[in-house]
Amino acid sequence: MKQKLQKLGLLCVGAGVGVAVSLSFNAVADKDANTNPLPIDELRAFSTVFGLVKQNYVEPVDDKKLISEAIKGMVSGLDPHSTYLDAKDFKDLQETTQGEFGGLGLEVNMEDGLVRIVSPIEDTPADKAGIKAGDYIAKIDDTQVQGMSLTDAVNKMRGKAGSSVTLTILRKGEAKPLVLTLKRAVIQVQSVKFKLAEPDYGYIRVTQFQERTTETLAKAIETLYKDNKAPLKGIVLDLRNDPGGLLNSAVGVSAAFLPKGSLVVYTEGRSADAKIRLTADRENYLRPGNKGDYLASLPKDIKNVPLVVLVNGGSASASEIVAGALQDHKRALVVGTQSFGKGSVQTILPVDATSAVKLTTARYYTPNGRSIQAKGITPDIEIEEATLNGREDNGLRVRESDLEHHLNNPSDKDGKGDASKPKAVIRPKTPLPKLDASEPDADSPRELVSKKDYQLQQAFNVLKVQQLLQQKDQPKADPVKPKAK
Repeated sequence: MKQKLQKLGLLCVGAGVGVAVSLSFNAVADKDANTNPLPIDELRAFSTVFGLVKQNYVEPVDDKKLISEAIKGMVSGLDPHSTYLDAKDFKDLQETTQGEFGGLGLEVNMEDGLVRIVSPIEDTPADKAGIKAGDYIAKIDDTQVQGMSLTDAVNKMRGKAGSSVTLTILRKGEAKPLVLTLKRAVIQVQSVKFKLAEPDYGYIRVTQFQERTTETLAKAIETLYKDNKAPLKGIVLDLRNDPGGLLNSAVGVSAAFLPKGSLVVYTEGRSADAKIRLTADRENYLRPGNKGDYLASLPKDIKNVPLVVLVNGGSASASEIVAGALQDHKRALVVGTQSFGKGSVQTILPVDATSAVKLTTARYYTPNGRSIQAKGITPDIEIEEATLNGREDNGLRVRESDLEHHLNNPSDKDGKGDASKPKAVIRPKTPLPKLDASEPDADSPRELVSKKDYQLQQAFNVLKVQQLLQQKDQPKADPVKPKAK
């Protein structure tokens, strides 16, 4: 299995819609040669257009630039997640995966000629400036975004740490554009955050699936048990606004809570290399070169402790793999709102020593054979998001099914991507009751478990009910009868 994974190449299951794409395992380009004949007429047309541009364009154009842009157009027209990576893009990809990169901290995609915010990354300049999911970027400094490629827009937002960039933001409900000046920073994403929310109940948030996420998660679980000084009665695993990341990290997070050998995810594609089955075994989640098992020393009852997984429309790809695996194995209740719906796998295929193509090569499936492509994970219990002024308007939140050229779900005959319905729905009151003004805002990156976070508080309520039901189902010990004298 390990050799098969290495042959498969760099598996990317990140959000795939902007700056935070992710890579895994070293790519190998030894694919079988295509036996189909070359499309001579189409290649002749390409050559003709190349010559016309070279001869007649208003300004001289470098050959390398023309070829590079042609490759980008060819690949990006396939689906929202396939793209050509030049030397700079490939370097940025590696830095992002390792959890440290320069910029503002935004997950973005291109829509209607504007850069659309999928979600800001926690604890970054964008997050602290108040940029929200669903916002549009109309201008970067004095340059209009319309007509600019997504790669060019991302590159323009990046820069030297400490330098400033001004974004003109369009937001639904705002009469005028918002002009925000942000200071670029080296983005160091802390992929796992945790806290003992209250005695006996732990909270773990995974912000992205990076190289060390499984290892960090294991340490977080051990610390929670140590701080509680007793076995935990329940854990909330928060995957909201987690855009995804490395496939092996998603397997590792799932394996922390599932029995050894449990199927986590499998993929189906055209080539034999794109068909794999990943189980909750160490060879599927350990980083290359690591001999020890991060999960070996976890408390034994972590496989049975009541678990709630919290998702929303910003939970994508690797997040959906974890939620789907735990849901299919009936290991956890999934609560929140419908997830993003990215069910495709990207492989990094090298072009030369400095560039590569990130190409969609497979669809992934949950253990029960569900494809969540363009559908998402349907929570067992839907808990709508809320603010102190009432329910939050999620009309601007983008999902996979909203992206141009998105892959259809193979089980979706009408192509609409309709999802199944949750078993129960919890809606917030309008307006929510006022809380103590001293309580930090739910959106504050400094407050990990806030009483104003309606979804999270309801998730803990669900967890406690689940814990009580599990306790009730446990067989009672027979009373000890006194021995006859």
